[in-house]
Order: sequence, then C-alpha cells, then structure tokens
Amino acid sequence: MALIPVNEALERILEGAAASGEPEMLPLAETFDRVLARDLMARRTHPPFAASAMDGYAVRAEEAQAGAILRLQGESAAGHGFDGALDAGAAIRIFTGAPLPQGADAIVIQEVVDPLAGGTVRINETPVPGRHIRDAGIDFTEGRTGLAAGRLLDAGAITFAAAMNHATLPVVRRPKVAILATGDELRLPGQTLGPGQIIASNSFGVAALARGAGAVVLDLGIAADRMEALDEALDSAIAHEADVLVTIGGASVGDHDLVQEAMTGRGMALDFWKIAMRPGKPLMSGKLGRMRVLGLPGNPASSLVCGHLFLEPLLTRLGGRPDPDRIKSAILSKDLPENDLRQDYLRGSLATGRDGQMTATPSGQQDSSLMKVFADAHCLIIRPPFAPPAPAGSVCDVLVLRP
Repeated sequence: MALIPVNEALERILEGAAASGEPEMLPLAETFDRVLARDLMARRTHPPFAASAMDGYAVRAEEAQAGAILRLQGESAAGHGFDGALDAGAAIRIFTGAPLPQGADAIVIQEVVDPLAGGTVRINETPVPGRHIRDAGIDFTEGRTGLAAGRLLDAGAITFAAAMNHATLPVVRRPKVAILATGDELRLPGQTLGPGQIIASNSFGVAALARGAGAVVLDLGIAADRMEALDEALDSAIAHEADVLVTIGGASVGDHDLVQEAMTGRGMALDFWKIAMRPGKPLMSGKLGRMRVLGLPGNPASSLVCGHLFLEPLLTRLGGRPDPDRIKSAILSKDLPENDLRQDYLRGSLATGRDGQMTATPSGQQDSSLMKVFADAHCLIIRPPFAPPAPAGSVCDVLVLRP
C-alpha cells in the first residue's frame, strides 16, 4: 500500500464523523465543558421588571431638578419592591436590582443626594430620564433562543442557562474510546521490569489527549503478542460499545505485529495503514461495524504526534465540539534542510517577542522514541513534503501543543 498524504489521511478518518445518539440530560452543575445538543429557549424574561442599576432614589425627572427638595415616600430593595406608586413631589429610596416604582422615570444616584431632616432629601444634580434604569427584557425574553446547539458550555453559558431557568441541559453524548497497548515487552508503571522489558507509557498520554477532546476513556490494558489476547481485548471494546478503538503498537507488518491481522480477521474494513509523515508512518485506519479503529505507532513521539493529528480531530467531531484552531505561524530561529516525500513534524520550542510574533526553534534530537523531547516541546514545526531549504527568519507553520 502506497504512502498517502497527511491531509488525505485526515479527510478519510473524519469522513462521516459527527455527533450521534440521543442527548444526555444532565443537572446544570454537571455540564461544564459539555456541548449543548439542542437550542435552549429562555423560560423567563430578564429582567422581569424595570429595575435600578444603582443605589439611589427613584424620582420623576421633571420634579427632581438640581436644588429640589422631595419627600421621602418609602423604599424599594431587591426582593422587596415598593408597593404602590410614586406620589407627586416624592422620592423613593432604591437599591441596585430593585423594581422601579410605578410613576418613576429616573434614578438619582445616592452620591448627589443629601438626606435632610423631616424625611426629605435634596437633589444636587438634575437626573436624565431613563438613566440608571434597566428596562424589562433588555437581557433576554421568554420564548427566544438564548444558547444555540453546539455551544461549548463554559462559565458564561452555564450562568446564562441558569438565568433562563433551566435546571437540566441536553448535552451531546461523549464519544467512548477504548485504548489498547500491545506488546510482550510492555509493563505498567510501578511493575518490576524483566530483561528486555519497558514501561507502557504511550497509553497514558493518548488517554489524556482523548479526555482533553471530551471523550470517555476505557483502558483495555496491555495485550500480549498473541491472537487470543487481541481477540479478548476486541471483544471487550465491542461489549462496551466503544465508538473508537485505539491500538498502540503492532500495526505494521513484522512477524510480531499482529494487530492488523487480528482486526481484519474479525471483519475490520482496512482503509489504509501507511502515511507520508515523520514520525508516525505506520498508522492504521479502518472500521469494524460502527466502531472506528485507529492503530497508532508504538514509538512514543509517533504515537502522540498521530494522536494530536488524527485522534483529537476525530473525537472532536464525534463529540460535536468546535474544531480547535491549532495551526499558527512562527518564524524559524534556525536553518532547516530540504525535506523528502514525508511531511515532517519537528518537536520544537516557542518564544514570543514583544511584538507578539512567535519564534520556533526545533529540538536538537528528533528520534521518535524520545519522550523528554516531546514533553519539553511547545509545538510541532510542520515541514511539507519536498519543502526547499528554509533559512532562519523564514515563516513556518506550527501546531501548538502548549503555551
């Protein structure tokens, strides 16, 4: 099978991917960072009445000219409005959020009013009609759409939903991802290592990427390089109704790389398994029934680069989340040589100058097995296939990993 371009691979992986299934109804307090599944209508009007925006005095503007002395008639507070109408020649003490008394058309802020003896007040500044008054419904009105489907529910949106009188919200079901590490050489962190064995670290990073994209993660553990072990793990993924099965390692065609054979033997329709990229060439993509299968390479940098490029966008689509804007422009700080037929993703650091321009510096070592290099990287510097030499000071695209 020929190497396919990165962009084509991504298009094929994302083909038909969309949020599906019935929405979940969740209590408002549990909806942070979830995606709204349906338009949300206001169940009330806010403010439900004209209200004061300041502490002061409710008055008739025509009677409250500078120097006027008005009789103090009563008080209007939030939750305890004045019962009745404003009399001629009177003022009503009012507080922020309190209902505007009937007959009042202006608020005189308390800083320009002097309380006098005998229950009167002197106005020292002529008010403007309507100033410091929040009209009924200026925020939202009952029956109108307040939040649109697809909104990622952040603090502002949740506050708004609560104000519209919604105790529960319909949210998009989170995609379920089953993650399976493969290989006789792997052991979990904390376990004793035998000769030739290594720690299985990739699955933890891939799981973190999946959770960051809004997915629910099912850890299938480590499968040995035996068909029965892979079959057992696949049965578990199917039983748990995983939307995506991610395998790590074993997706190539070596004597001990059994994942592709195991998956196709169970009916997986293989789409491709080689991409023109570095690191991460041996990436397998296919479908087994409704479950999508992504076979990531075993080297840590390859696995994480492919996770960022392909798994994150897939889970974003399946979860109905907005596509992240991850590609930015930067200035190279070092010369880079011409590239070959594979698109390169060089781990690198970023620095931002006073002008806001980012400068990208490729790491000195780019081996796909190096984990510290990836952990230290701020970005992946993208070098297209057959790119000519790029001198220091030229513009490049970077995929930002972290600030």
